[in-house]
Amino acid sequence: MTREVYHKELKELEDELLQMAGTVAKAIDGSVKALKKRDIKASKEIVEKDLLINKKRFEIEERCLLLIATQQPMAVDLRTIAAILYIITDLERIADHAEGIAKISIMIGKEPLVKPLIDVPRMAEKGLSMLDRCLKAFVDRDAKTAKTICDEDDEVDGLYEQVYRELLLLMIGNPKIIEGATYLIWVAHNLERIADRVTNIAERVVFMVTGKMEEINVSKY
Repeated sequence: MTREVYHKELKELEDELLQMAGTVAKAIDGSVKALKKRDIKASKEIVEKDLLINKKRFEIEERCLLLIATQQPMAVDLRTIAAILYIITDLERIADHAEGIAKISIMIGKEPLVKPLIDVPRMAEKGLSMLDRCLKAFVDRDAKTAKTICDEDDEVDGLYEQVYRELLLLMIGNPKIIEGATYLIWVAHNLERIADRVTNIAERVVFMVTGKMEEINVSKY
């Protein structure tokens, strides 16, 4: 493999990662919208498509390992490939959380939600914004922006705490809605974990650019 072909292969890996991330973002957005609309069909489609995301992760991983084995990349290139391997793993886990939300929607069925979704969509919107900007930082090799994204995780944690408290109070006031309220707590927890995974991705971007591996986000919650 010539150096030109090698760098083309590396660029293709980055493009594949970004395509996978786009699919994952659609799964997050779609799962919350389907829950809000009580669209069981859309929820089932998200669950089915998760298998395709898993498959894409393994395809990219195999190509990364083959490139390492055959080209023995050094320095920045090696960090880039390592970052891609870690990022696709977190993207696959994020997709699992989106699938989890879709499964909860299916479990609720056609039953009305115990309360209108207000902070849950805000959590999803914030997580998606963090993911989008984190991927841009990956493309731009922007460690500074990646670090600031890590700090935003506390906003999502704060929204989760708010959702949890509100639903807990509702359950105390009306034990009949315990099951329905618990489902929504699970939804919020999945969204909180998505934001955690995005901070992992941001940390890998920083490592790729600087060569320094560190835990940037230390939650205040």
